Amino acid sequence: MGVLGLTGFVEERGVFFTELRVRDTKLVIDGSSLYHRLCLAPDADLRRGGDYGAFAAAVRDFFGVLRACGVAPFVVLDGGRGAEDRKLRTLRGRAAEQLRAAQALWRGAGGCLVPLLSREAFVQALRRLGVPFVQCFAEADREIAGLANRWGCPVLSLDSDFFVFDLAGGYCPLSHFEWRGVRGAGPHGCYVPARCFSAERFCGHFGPLRKALLPLFAVMNGNDFTGLEALEAFFSRARLARGCAARSGSRHRRLQGLLHWLAQFAEPAEAVDNVLKYLKQQQREEIRELLCTSMEDYAPSDVNLEEFFQKGSYECEAARKADVPQWVLDALSKGKLPPFVINALILRSTFLRVQVENMQRPSAHSTALPIRQVIYGLLLRAAHRTEDASPIKQSEELPIVCEFDRCQKTLKKTSVQAACLPPDFCDDRFPLDKLMEVPMSCRQMLLLETLGVKMSFLEPIPGHLQLPLAVTCYWIRCSEPKVKLNQFKALLLMIVSGELERITSDPESTVLPAEDDSVAYNEFLKWKEKKLQNDDFDLDAAHSFCQWQCCLQMGLYLNQLLGTPLSEPDLSSRLYTGTLVHRLYQELKSAPSVENLFILSPKMAQLYLVLLNTVES
Repeated sequence: MGVLGLTGFVEERGVFFTELRVRDTKLVIDGSSLYHRLCLAPDADLRRGGDYGAFAAAVRDFFGVLRACGVAPFVVLDGGRGAEDRKLRTLRGRAAEQLRAAQALWRGAGGCLVPLLSREAFVQALRRLGVPFVQCFAEADREIAGLANRWGCPVLSLDSDFFVFDLAGGYCPLSHFEWRGVRGAGPHGCYVPARCFSAERFCGHFGPLRKALLPLFAVMNGNDFTGLEALEAFFSRARLARGCAARSGSRHRRLQGLLHWLAQFAEPAEAVDNVLKYLKQQQREEIRELLCTSMEDYAPSDVNLEEFFQKGSYECEAARKADVPQWVLDALSKGKLPPFVINALILRSTFLRVQVENMQRPSAHSTALPIRQVIYGLLLRAAHRTEDASPIKQSEELPIVCEFDRCQKTLKKTSVQAACLPPDFCDDRFPLDKLMEVPMSCRQMLLLETLGVKMSFLEPIPGHLQLPLAVTCYWIRCSEPKVKLNQFKALLLMIVSGELERITSDPESTVLPAEDDSVAYNEFLKWKEKKLQNDDFDLDAAHSFCQWQCCLQMGLYLNQLLGTPLSEPDLSSRLYTGTLVHRLYQELKSAPSVENLFILSPKMAQLYLVLLNTVES
């Protein structure tokens, strides 16, 4: 969530913060805010699809600092959109903003666009580091606030809604959490300098205003769930202090006037009654219900995350009401299924995130459509095609999912039919809640058939690279326009470089690398330093690599939904580095000898040949 204009309003004044030394404490972290903050670093190459290895290194450094300061982090991630889908309008607006950012990056201007697989890389990094985390059923704000209050510790986030929640341990904005500037080494140990928002100071500045009225303030001003349209009559007619009439002056003046106006009331119910006086009689009960319902978004959640972190059990009434199978909810809470799956299951609606791609061509996500259709078929149990059923009747019976995706330079809603599934997956003995009881061999076969490969082709490949290679085969077969030879060679060389880095410089590795691998890696680093200075940008190549990321994302999701019949690839081991793959592609066009980049390491040279031969076969 987020309250319109509130972060700027609070930051502009600066008097509502207290200095805080963060050490020897639990810390509840808004995971969505954190991974956005870390992957949008000033030196990140967002134009070429991201660098997940560098991002994972930043995640590792962040939690390393917390550990050094005696801080016990607990990360809470947003889940799906929720059964009521109340944020749909806001999400459509954000998708349009992301589309504009992609266009700006495409033109070479600045822009902030989170790379496609950042969330998956973040979850993998947390798991690898042993950082406790949970992925909620829907919006995480209330559960974050509830857990922090249960423990009396601070919340770390960038979400302005935490200015509104009544937090016993306070709210530390990530923008004031100086984790790269750790201080102190005396008897009390080191600490992270931070600033903590003081609700007492904030409320005392306006009236004083009672803290219980802050949720009404947020709802009236407008957040992710409520718009301002219904209350324009109030803002037009009420006498707000300091020139806050509707549509006059800045939003900050309106915020200030609303806070002073609310300060005259003892409780929310009294304030709501007075708001309604300014509205037409026939609107009042509807607006009362809207305000009261929206204020509940700042009430304590019924989900007990402390129990999850102690026992691993996630209980959620909203998920039960939505008939989500228990194994799906368990997998979602542990980050083993993405929010995409829960949105498709309960809303039959998904958003496909835009990348920096060729806007004149169909969306890069179009290439992965057949994989998504199989995911929808599994979730919504599309009927198997039978001999005696007419194609028209079968078409009518197939479930439909609405996808929001890019069409040229606008956001478009498209209806997509789920795929017909093989008989094993339509057996009445195996509804969705018993999908894991389908034999693993059948689940693996469905994955491989969807990607168009046979297990015999993948057997020579290391287990953790089998899924990326299967996805690469699918990408080459299904992409339009067709993938160029040097594009897929560049991709394979990039994968090999990630493997070489993993075995030679992984800080968590306990095995010393072979000498020839170390020599090859040092030579590769020299080449990379020399070659990555070029800032040329090939839009067609970028579009093709975006298609590969889309295919990998949906391949990951299908693999997870089927209970990982193939090993999950580690995105944090530099499986995709956008700057590098673009440079390799340019080099291959002008100097084919770059294909011998890893010749000094027999092991890596052999791996490249095996990958190349498998794809070409």
